[in-house]
Amino acid sequence: MVKRFICHILLLAGVVLLLLPGCKVGPNYKRPDPVFDTTAYYRFDPLKGDTITNVKWWELFQDEQLHDLIRIALEENQNLLIATSRIEEARAFLGFTKADLYPNITVSGQATRNNFVQSINQQVDVRNTFFIAPALSWEIDFWGKLRRANEAAVAEMLATEYTRRAIQVSLISDVAALYFQLLDYDKRLEIARRTFESRQQASAIIEDRFSEGYTAQIDLDQARIQEYIAEGAIPVYERLVAQTENALSILLGRAPGSVARGLDLYNQPIPPPIPAGMPADLLARRPDVLEAEQLMIAQNARVGIATGAMLPSINLSAFIGTASNDFSQLFSSGTAVWSFGGGIISPLFNFGKNRKRVEIEKQRTIQAQYAYQATVIQSIREVEDALISINTYDRQLNARIKQRNSAQSAKELSRERYNGGVTSYLEVLENDRAFFQAELEAAETQQLYLRSYISLYKALGGGWITEEEALQETPVQED
Repeated sequence: MVKRFICHILLLAGVVLLLLPGCKVGPNYKRPDPVFDTTAYYRFDPLKGDTITNVKWWELFQDEQLHDLIRIALEENQNLLIATSRIEEARAFLGFTKADLYPNITVSGQATRNNFVQSINQQVDVRNTFFIAPALSWEIDFWGKLRRANEAAVAEMLATEYTRRAIQVSLISDVAALYFQLLDYDKRLEIARRTFESRQQASAIIEDRFSEGYTAQIDLDQARIQEYIAEGAIPVYERLVAQTENALSILLGRAPGSVARGLDLYNQPIPPPIPAGMPADLLARRPDVLEAEQLMIAQNARVGIATGAMLPSINLSAFIGTASNDFSQLFSSGTAVWSFGGGIISPLFNFGKNRKRVEIEKQRTIQAQYAYQATVIQSIREVEDALISINTYDRQLNARIKQRNSAQSAKELSRERYNGGVTSYLEVLENDRAFFQAELEAAETQQLYLRSYISLYKALGGGWITEEEALQETPVQED
């Protein structure tokens, strides 16, 4: 009898599991129509080809020290470690939710001592009763409510994975950007110190000439003003260097401290040009876009969960066990007992609460769709901004370099003219100021030009590929 009972239960469970997949209340997910031309290329992409950004793009900068810093950050950054832990949390929650789809099997036992009086004058009969039985309870997911909950949990788990990838992309980009910012401040500190030494020497010469009566007091004062300007710039850049090192150390997951450098700013190679592809590529590559879509899928599934709450719940319960008045005979000659039944619970009247819950989830789904579309639009804008930045900083840097070279030539010529008595010291000072400013601006523009490439790689969603994806990518060839 026990075997027949178990077979019946398993047969019923199999039939239910076969029939259920075709029935799920609530809307099935459909990706919203794109808010852009899926056949268009970016406005400022000169190459107009398929992108291949899924490479370790930071290696294109060919600075081994930068490579080491990024590797350390990917291993030790606390925010990335938190995101990794959240993936494991989401995976555990998925298993927790998925368990609701299957029968819940428990075991219960009972031991009682009581009496049963047949009449007022009858002698009391004290009895012991022992009982043990495995029990099964199962909410049949007839409407697909539990499967919608599982669908939402799957999407949320994938969203946490894409969140981690988005953090990884941002982390790599931030480390590279701060590294180039640090090299920029190093260069500007070097320029300020060199300019200060040069102006100290110039002030000493003017002071000697003033002492001998060859020059006026105004020349000496103007020389000292320029000397003090350069001197005041040194602590500014020392402060910026230290603060940037501290910020970079935090990204590495370490206490603030000094950071090793590799190539200096002017020796950093410019990466080869990489086509941006098409905006439609972002839908399959940008981790924040993929994350937003998974959150939209999860929210869409919650409409089904809320809809299922308006419908009856069907439950099955069963147990089979043994009972005896003697514990020593419970497992040997006890009486077999069993029970099988089903029940239904249905909401009847709750003043429209369940309908409002469905409406709430529908509105949240609409909000998730708008959030997804906004993420897509913002991602396209970031690519466009990065492309125009690369184009314009390239031309701007060339102009800054020519400006610096011309300013250096003018400074040297004006110094010779002044020493020959052809011009006033005011001309020397003006050209010296112009050269100092041109050097600082050239260093800053070089840094911004390098960072524009970082912005492009980040905007395209590159840098988080798996080993399998890496094997499928074509390596980028340098010109």
